[in-house]
Amino acid sequence: MAWDEWERLKAQAAGQHPARLRIDGLPEENGPADPPGGGGAGTLRHRSGPWTRAAGTAGDLRTGTTTARTDLRRSHEGTADGLTGLASLGALKSVLTSWDERLGRVRDECGSLEPKLRQVAVILGEVDAEVGNSAESVTVPGTRRGE
Repeated sequence: MAWDEWERLKAQAAGQHPARLRIDGLPEENGPADPPGGGGAGTLRHRSGPWTRAAGTAGDLRTGTTTARTDLRRSHEGTADGLTGLASLGALKSVLTSWDERLGRVRDECGSLEPKLRQVAVILGEVDAEVGNSAESVTVPGTRRGE
């Protein structure tokens, strides 16, 4: 886990024991114990996959709600003719309008969210490159570059 590695590096520099971060009891990537002499084998990485998949899901939801709205409207076509004069016709129209509006808001929100999620993947990828370059410029006493 990148956080553990960062904590170990900070603790080494300060001559202290590192703090341990565990999330939901998940096992640590570098094993349960620190290697002798400290230091970590992990690397800080970001993957755009989760953001890209989330954007794809938002796009799929947008398409699905558009289809659902069309199907809902189609299923109500001609219904008024067979229910003329019944009190339930007003309730049916009210339900149709309510669901049509809800589905429209979900469609619009997903349409707005999809490009934002894709942009996050791009931005985080750029930030990771900047952080990597900055980290490479740090000199750690007792080590040589490239080790």
